Amino acid sequence: MSVINLSKEGRIKTFQKRGMAFVVIMFITLAVVLICRLSYLMICKADYYGEIARELHERERAVKAKRGVLYDRNGTVIAGNVSVSTISVIHSQIKEPERVIEVLSKELGLDAEYVRKRVEKISSREKVKSNVPKETSDIIREYNLAGVMVDEDYKRYYPYSTLASHVIGFTGADNQGIIGLEVTYDKYLQGQDGAILTLTNARGIEIENAAENRKEPVNGKGLLLSLDINIQQYAEQAAKKVLEQKQAKAASIIVMNPQNGEIYAMVTTPEFDLNNPFSAPETDSDGTQNGDYENKSGKKLSSDELNAMWRNPCISNTYEPGSTFKIITAAAALEENVVKLDDTFSCPGFITVEDRKIRCHKAGGHGAETFKQGIMNSCNPVFITIGSRLGVDNFYKYLNRFKVLNKTGVDLPGEAGTIIHKQKNVGAVELATVSFGQSFQITPLRLMATASSIVNGGHTVIPHFGVGIVDDETDRIEKIQYESESGVVSEEVSQTMRSLLEAVVSEGTGKKAYVEGFHIGGKTGTSEKLPRRNGKYIASCLGFAPAENPTVMALVLVDEPQGIYYGGTIAAPVIGELFENILPYLGIEKDSAVSLEE
Repeated sequence: MSVINLSKEGRIKTFQKRGMAFVVIMFITLAVVLICRLSYLMICKADYYGEIARELHERERAVKAKRGVLYDRNGTVIAGNVSVSTISVIHSQIKEPERVIEVLSKELGLDAEYVRKRVEKISSREKVKSNVPKETSDIIREYNLAGVMVDEDYKRYYPYSTLASHVIGFTGADNQGIIGLEVTYDKYLQGQDGAILTLTNARGIEIENAAENRKEPVNGKGLLLSLDINIQQYAEQAAKKVLEQKQAKAASIIVMNPQNGEIYAMVTTPEFDLNNPFSAPETDSDGTQNGDYENKSGKKLSSDELNAMWRNPCISNTYEPGSTFKIITAAAALEENVVKLDDTFSCPGFITVEDRKIRCHKAGGHGAETFKQGIMNSCNPVFITIGSRLGVDNFYKYLNRFKVLNKTGVDLPGEAGTIIHKQKNVGAVELATVSFGQSFQITPLRLMATASSIVNGGHTVIPHFGVGIVDDETDRIEKIQYESESGVVSEEVSQTMRSLLEAVVSEGTGKKAYVEGFHIGGKTGTSEKLPRRNGKYIASCLGFAPAENPTVMALVLVDEPQGIYYGGTIAAPVIGELFENILPYLGIEKDSAVSLEE
């Protein structure tokens, strides 16, 4: 019996020993697993969890990059930057919320409830207002309010206010381009923001005297433009003058080098204030805290009103060019050899095409005239006749060769394309009207680009403002390249066209564009706006100088002039006045032998 009992006790002891061994083994195994896991986390995943820890205890504050400067062709700054500040609050650090609300609403001119919402909002950082003038932010700093952050920033500033507003464009609150060149070259102008990283404790409060990590911003590149502020000012003065004299709806002027497409000026009246682009022209505006603007009357400008104000008609609007388009028809006819200078025509005041009688602008007609006289007189029957000689296929062949059907590729957003009949739908009447510049629409800049290729010897140009990308730190300029195609017209035809168009100014309908001592070529135009017979017209004139080797070309459009509306009467004098200022400025010398034939 005792043997059995001892045997049981032995088994119990043996079991207990085995249990202890199992526990020890499990403990050791668990310890090994934990050690391995800890080693893995501490060694293999150290960087990963270290980054997470840093993110939990770091707060990033942006250091804004300066936006690149815009320079005119002479190096004058036309879009720069001024120092401003962004005011923010950090909820976890605010000790006197009522005091913060009182100070910020007072100094920033904001509604107290608006500020309260931002102060009481639980977030790592809440922006109260950006683009705060430096003088105001300095005052706020002096209050030394816990939880109120004042960060330096930059705001776009346009020293010439309304100058070339539709061209330059402007930026938004985030300093990104919205319209104009500011959009086109945004990737160069923007730069890259830097950052300041500060340490915080577990409650999100910045640790005093803790080291800061700073990533320096990279400022944006500058942009050298072909725009000349002096020529732009001349053009704006001329546009405003004709606008007032003729009580017109609008006036537009483009000045360009026809040899390379560099645009010296582009004017659309009225311009708007680039420093206050959400306000109607010549009105004061008050910005509310959410960035909306109102005009003086208190009426908020709608998005349609703003878009209309910002729209650049020189590239975004199309119009019937009228007789200025006869430059293209004449060049095509000469190039195709379907007309010679001494070919004779008869103009009784109209011409019949199929069942339609199409009138000349001169009611009694021009009678017998040569092709040269037909251009000087801007005679519709002459151009209808040579258009017929070309035929539809040849006419469209030259429209394609002259790039009339293509956009110019100008470095501005929003360019419109030509609106014209499809070739298969063009009959005799359509061909007749297109030949003298009606029944289709084109942008002013497209007309200039095509006219340039006809008078510059026969090579295409891409109208543009951007000349070079500027590194302001090294003063290095990377030139922007533009493509050009030759053979648009022969040099012989180009020379003939220059001579014919000089005769238009010296002897024909463009006499009022004449400037004493200068060889000037040009063509006037008058087009009736749609719908027909509504009494609304666009008067225009295209001019270039020196006629024998053009280095400057200008196009003037006067939209809905009151009273007399002919291009030769209204727009041609603007070309003359403009060239009287521009030609000496560009160093083009007078020729004492030049005189106007009466």
